[in-house]
Amino acid sequence: MPRDLPVGNGRVLINFDKEYNLRDIYYPHVGQENQTRGHVNHFGVWADGEFSWLGPEWQIERHYMKETLVTEVVLRNDKLGLQLTCHDVVDYAEDIYVRQVRVKDLRGHDRQVRLFFHHDFHIYENEVGDTAYYHPPTEAVVHYKKYRWFLISGSNANKLGIDGWSCGNKEVNGCEGTWRDAEDGELSGNPISQGSVDSTVRVSLSVPANGEEIAHYWMCFGKSFEDVHKLNSTVRENGAHYYIPRNQNYWRLWVNPEPIDFQGLPSKIVDLYKRSLLVIRTQIDDDGAIIAANDWDIAQFARDTYSYMWPRDGALVAYALSRSGHRDLVEKFFNFCHSVIKPEGYLLHKYNPDKSLASSWHPWARDGKYELPIQEDETALVIWSMWQSFRKFRNVEFMRPLFGSLLKNAANFLVAFRDEKTKLPLPSHDLWEERHGVHLFTVCSVIAGLQAAANFAHALGEMDDYHHYSQVAEEVQAAMVKYMWSEDHGRFCRMATRTADGYELDMTIDAAMYAIFAFSGLSVFDTKVKDTMKAVRERLWVKTDVGGMARYENDYYHQVSQDIGNVPGNPWFICTIWLANYGIASAKEPEDLKEPVKMLEWVADHALPSGVLAEQVNPYTNEPLSVSPLTWSHAAFITAVHEYLDKRKTLVSEAVFGHTIMPV
Repeated sequence: MPRDLPVGNGRVLINFDKEYNLRDIYYPHVGQENQTRGHVNHFGVWADGEFSWLGPEWQIERHYMKETLVTEVVLRNDKLGLQLTCHDVVDYAEDIYVRQVRVKDLRGHDRQVRLFFHHDFHIYENEVGDTAYYHPPTEAVVHYKKYRWFLISGSNANKLGIDGWSCGNKEVNGCEGTWRDAEDGELSGNPISQGSVDSTVRVSLSVPANGEEIAHYWMCFGKSFEDVHKLNSTVRENGAHYYIPRNQNYWRLWVNPEPIDFQGLPSKIVDLYKRSLLVIRTQIDDDGAIIAANDWDIAQFARDTYSYMWPRDGALVAYALSRSGHRDLVEKFFNFCHSVIKPEGYLLHKYNPDKSLASSWHPWARDGKYELPIQEDETALVIWSMWQSFRKFRNVEFMRPLFGSLLKNAANFLVAFRDEKTKLPLPSHDLWEERHGVHLFTVCSVIAGLQAAANFAHALGEMDDYHHYSQVAEEVQAAMVKYMWSEDHGRFCRMATRTADGYELDMTIDAAMYAIFAFSGLSVFDTKVKDTMKAVRERLWVKTDVGGMARYENDYYHQVSQDIGNVPGNPWFICTIWLANYGIASAKEPEDLKEPVKMLEWVADHALPSGVLAEQVNPYTNEPLSVSPLTWSHAAFITAVHEYLDKRKTLVSEAVFGHTIMPV
């Protein structure tokens, strides 16, 4: 089930599913230690002797408050005659999660309403040895194991603290959990349970006829009882209501770091641009890891997740953040890369948020011989992204310690990791992590990385390095044209496999071939680029009512249809955006930008109602597939908006003045 409405602060991340059940609680790192392992944490309502957990009988509208990471979820249950408006927030500064629930009567008489909040913790990602207990002095329930503590409490207009609780067992001896105990409107009051445990707490309200009453619920996160007790005291002193406007104001400041003239772009594109920035922020750990996605349900299929830092994804997200003015997050990411790069100058497959090496399926041996288990584009794009950041911020002091051990080290690796005869990069794994060979996307990324290294060297006056990196970039570019262009097909290949006298070409159409204009240094108006992108557009556009761009021909991943002629693969947001990028880059007059804008509108129209973008969608139903949200999807959208704004400004200037007016 896709995740939606992420709220977080760089240490705590909370996700909900489409029924507004709380599913994931990441702490103390974004993406590391899912303290619920994706299990449902129920939310239920009792009124007039009737009970309902959130589910099919509820009408649910899932949104955020504008330009914030504060949710706005409207829940209506005609059977109960109630409407609930909920706001969720993780405080930007303190590790506190707050939910405000505004309960409205729809029946026209006074009501006694009870709200039930269930917690299915698997602390340290397992259920062994947990403890849950009621703590009378704080009128709260506490879950803990070792150095992970969670204190849960609530309030209504007349009372601080919960007014009912139950601690019990689950997943053992046939026990379903304490949420079943709530269904009669009462809780047993069991004060403690250990082992595989859960808890349910209650906050009661008196709702006037046709009127409203407000309840609050909160959870404090810490590494000791003293930590969570102190945070709970802070909430009680401030009042839980304090945290909603506090965080509204903060996030509206954060998402607007510098003024942007959106030049008449449709409001839904502007709204998604800002929503994308906010969603990206929830996926970034305070120690610098930019996490690909935090949707635990993917683990049901592969027994692994996307909750890792891939250097490629991170580099492209960092570029989007640089374009939008968020310098601090970008610098933390580069420091992360600086910490984990190998002495030989390459980055490995992926990393955990705490900078340890993550799980991998890339082997260290091929045909019995040692082989680097890398995707070379990940190293190259980090250098490229560093240069884009430097161009934006001129952050010399920050970059100074990175010039040698990260930048030059990585550039020298790109120089050395080449075929001595052909000058193309040596084989590595592709960006889709499915094939081993010499990939067009990787080759283009290497050219971009070397050009970035040359730019840095020139800026620093290191002219020998500048000439060296520039020369090697030109050699790789020439080799790409020589060995990866197919005269027979009239386009570039996706992948080349080394043979005794050259390369065997894989001519499968792949959306990642967009790199030929984005990174390779070839002009977007080059005939070879135009012919390649024409084939990409013609063969990969999904010919259903949903539309969008597939990843590559006959894409097997989460494949829905074998009608390859009409559905070459599921529509991916990033692939559709890449096609928009090509339309933007190749535009010669303002009128040419209308089609790319339509593609950006397509992205906005196919997002979840909250504005969250998945990895891909069903080509027939538009249901999100794979993980949601995918950080890369949101970053690609932000980048495309900036590319559009830059290009339109240039084209309008040329149309009005006959030349481009350069900024002073």
